[in-house]
Amino acid sequence: MKNIKADILWRVFLVYLVMLLFGLAIIVKVVIIQVKEGPELLARADSLTIRYFNVEASRGNVCADDGSLLATSVPIFDIRMDVASNLISDNDFNNNIGDLARELSSLFGNKSTWEYKSELQKARRKGNRYYLVKSNVTYEQLKKLRNFPIFDRGKYKGGLIIIPKTKRQKPFGSLAMRTIGYENKDENLFVGLEGAYHELLRGKDGKQLRRRINNGDWIPLFDENEIEPVNGRDIITTIDVNLQDVAESSLYNHLVEHQAEWGCAVLMEVETGKIKAIANLTLDKKSGQYKELYNYAVGAPIEPGSTFKLPSMIALFEEGLENLDDTIDIGKGWKVYHGLTIKDVHGIRDGKVSIREVFEKSSNVGVSQLVTDKFKDHPQDYIDLLYQMSINEPLGIEIPGEGTPYVKNTKDKSWSAVSLPYMSIGYELQLTPLQILSFYNAVANNGTYVKPMFVQEIRESGRVIESFKPEIINKSICSEHAIEKAHEILEGVVQEGTATSLKKSPYTVAGKTGTAQIAAGSQGYDKQNYNASFVGYFPADQPKYSCIVVVSRPSTGRYYASSVAVPVFKDIADKVYATNLEIQRPDTLPESKIYPLYAKGYQPELKKIYDLFDIPLDSMSTHSEWAIALKEDSAVVLKTRIFKEGLVPNVKGMGARDAIYVLESLGLKVQIIGRGFVRDQSIQPGARLIEGNQITIKLSV
Repeated sequence: MKNIKADILWRVFLVYLVMLLFGLAIIVKVVIIQVKEGPELLARADSLTIRYFNVEASRGNVCADDGSLLATSVPIFDIRMDVASNLISDNDFNNNIGDLARELSSLFGNKSTWEYKSELQKARRKGNRYYLVKSNVTYEQLKKLRNFPIFDRGKYKGGLIIIPKTKRQKPFGSLAMRTIGYENKDENLFVGLEGAYHELLRGKDGKQLRRRINNGDWIPLFDENEIEPVNGRDIITTIDVNLQDVAESSLYNHLVEHQAEWGCAVLMEVETGKIKAIANLTLDKKSGQYKELYNYAVGAPIEPGSTFKLPSMIALFEEGLENLDDTIDIGKGWKVYHGLTIKDVHGIRDGKVSIREVFEKSSNVGVSQLVTDKFKDHPQDYIDLLYQMSINEPLGIEIPGEGTPYVKNTKDKSWSAVSLPYMSIGYELQLTPLQILSFYNAVANNGTYVKPMFVQEIRESGRVIESFKPEIINKSICSEHAIEKAHEILEGVVQEGTATSLKKSPYTVAGKTGTAQIAAGSQGYDKQNYNASFVGYFPADQPKYSCIVVVSRPSTGRYYASSVAVPVFKDIADKVYATNLEIQRPDTLPESKIYPLYAKGYQPELKKIYDLFDIPLDSMSTHSEWAIALKEDSAVVLKTRIFKEGLVPNVKGMGARDAIYVLESLGLKVQIIGRGFVRDQSIQPGARLIEGNQITIKLSV
């Protein structure tokens, strides 16, 4: 009996002991959690329910010289769906999924109704609560999508999940695309001005503390350490949209005409170095279309050919060449230098010709002979004179990827007995089109070499915070005497030489053609492929603008610069001249005033325009808000513009702003195509007016 009692007591004590040890273990663990592991566990819990989120700053805009948007950030959205939401019943889902799929297919057009329906049903069976419906949805698409079946019930009852993002958009499409540049966040790649001014444009992201609540939502919490995002600043470029459009259109047309491989055109203000237009087009062999794929003007060093004869002539002027009417014997138009023959390709006459004619007719033999005769015993003097003109130095422009100029020295390993004559006519050296233009711009600017400027202002919320002034690379590339002579021979090229097609322009032009064979590596120069170029400035007597055009590998039989590059230069210069009263010569303006035959618009603004140009105006015949301007014998007469109630008005001939105001004030939704004045409207005048209808107006300058 005692043994049984002792055995029971022993077992009871053992149970108590185990329970005591277990309790002590719990207490020890609690202490450890509280003292040692507590902070770490609390932090881990907070990380699951409370954490900081990045608040993305809005990237700044890239604008044209007049403030027009060249690149801006617009909102886009990723649309996802909580397909397996408990708040969407099976009956409700099955009854509406067909209609939802049909609406999605109609809106996006990327999948059929059956594909959308099948994928949504499959996602519900799998319990997918984050199904991707469509990426990169526009705001207009989102507004329509909110009204679709199921989605019209909102986030919780309809499972609609909207994830906002931003997308970089260029309102003018491919206009100056390579110069404006682009961003690739995934590769952290920024090209062109987008790359050069990335830090200014990007702004600074903020931080916001948020707590996770039911349904996976995160709500902001008050936090004294919260950091507000700082939006990016805007950059105002020097580019003129209208001139850019002309440069690209003309370059495109001539590249197509001559079936060239690539081409570029750059327009620069002489005094300031502001780049007003820069076009680069390449033949995309896959699509057969010309596109802006590479910035040749900035990044492609080429052998300039005959356009380099100007620096060679300036070097001769600096060494005492005075009389341009002196003659030189060019023989039969060819000359041999140490076994290599230099030939003339233009129809310059044989025998003795004037130095003036050598340059005007672009004689390779003449220029090479002049330079060789002068510098053959001390060729480094020729190189030193070129270096003094800063022609061997990079421009240091802000756009990344500038090609490195190569103007060899007599100490270079590649220097040979034929380097001097070949360099004198633009071979055995390399310069980018923009570097060539900048040198000619310095000649037009009376010797002052200014750095090309792409950005003129930095703005923040519309306020100018920094303005850029012209930056001088070289105050004087040569003597005044050499500049005067350079002006004379450049004007002669247009008046008597290889660019006489520009002679009849209402403005004077000075410049130089260049038709350079393209090097083919160890095989020498390819006589089938050329770079045709023209670089010059206008008006020649008071230079305001300089311009270069390069067309590479034209393949339709014509490859001389006079046929390929000069017409593009003329198109650009004509546009500048037509739109810039400052450079128009008084003798080219009409003697009598020409009144506009027909105009429509807001009467106070019409009056202001006619007053500005001192045009006689009879406005007493109407006091209406909207008017038509018609020409009469001695003045322009304003007559009442009548809009009949309940009918669609006639806005043809009105400016875009006035037309939009009139149509939207009547309750119509307006879509615009083009720029300028209204030439057509989709709903014809006199049709019954129905508020909310969309009307498309087509514009043309």
